[in-house]
Amino acid sequence: MKDIKLIVTDMDGTFLNSKYEVSPEFPKIYEELKKRDILFVPASGRQMSGITKYFGEIENEIGFIAENGGYVVYQNKEIFADRLNQNAVAEIIKTVREIPDARAVLSAKDSSYYESNDQEFVDYFTRYYIKNQKREDLTEAVDDSVFKIAVYHPVSSEEFLYPALKKFENEDLVVVVSGKYWLDIMNKHTNKGNAIEKLQKSLNILPEQTMAFGDYLNDIEMLKNAEYSFAMKNAHPSVKDAAKYEAFSNDSFGVTETIKDYLSNN
Repeated sequence: MKDIKLIVTDMDGTFLNSKYEVSPEFPKIYEELKKRDILFVPASGRQMSGITKYFGEIENEIGFIAENGGYVVYQNKEIFADRLNQNAVAEIIKTVREIPDARAVLSAKDSSYYESNDQEFVDYFTRYYIKNQKREDLTEAVDDSVFKIAVYHPVSSEEFLYPALKKFENEDLVVVVSGKYWLDIMNKHTNKGNAIEKLQKSLNILPEQTMAFGDYLNDIEMLKNAEYSFAMKNAHPSVKDAAKYEAFSNDSFGVTETIKDYLSNN
């Protein structure tokens, strides 16, 4: 495992522990990455502000992949932004309203938008979506660039959302189960893998120089674009099948421990 130039990690269930905390060792490890000119990039289904809040002091030095690959930034410069068609957004919202207990969030460049009056849901999702606005009707266009529709179900996204929403899979859109309770709908070629590829090409970094960490289904394409791909011990079985290696669980700060081990041996 030599000549790593790029380290990409998912956030929830991967880099962060179950209490949404960063390893206390990370600042010291990041300083060593910086010395070696290794770029650190968090990659998440979260909106940008929900990721950057964990990296305040180094935000201008690293890259970010937000919205499951829909929005890519490197050192505060936009590398890529993939916007959804408004007509598609309206049709999807209408279907979400027909699913019992389902809630939709439009995830956009400047904010997220929701129409639900369910305060318990609002309190829950705003932990992830820091910037948010309530709208009366999400089928009406917002004056913003919408990258993704995130749909929530309190029991299981795989069981209750995917069967009803998979019909929107077509030549333009992709429907992805992104977590136990969440499902994302994005443009067809929007995923963390394509986002990494754009970043790699932009910075002349090869997959052979890339290390990546993930735990859920929306991380699989990302792992395929990294020679050194790690599934967390707590990862979905399909992610473990896709990765070449396994890291300790997120609650054992497996990402930080793996990077620390790499730095100690290279």
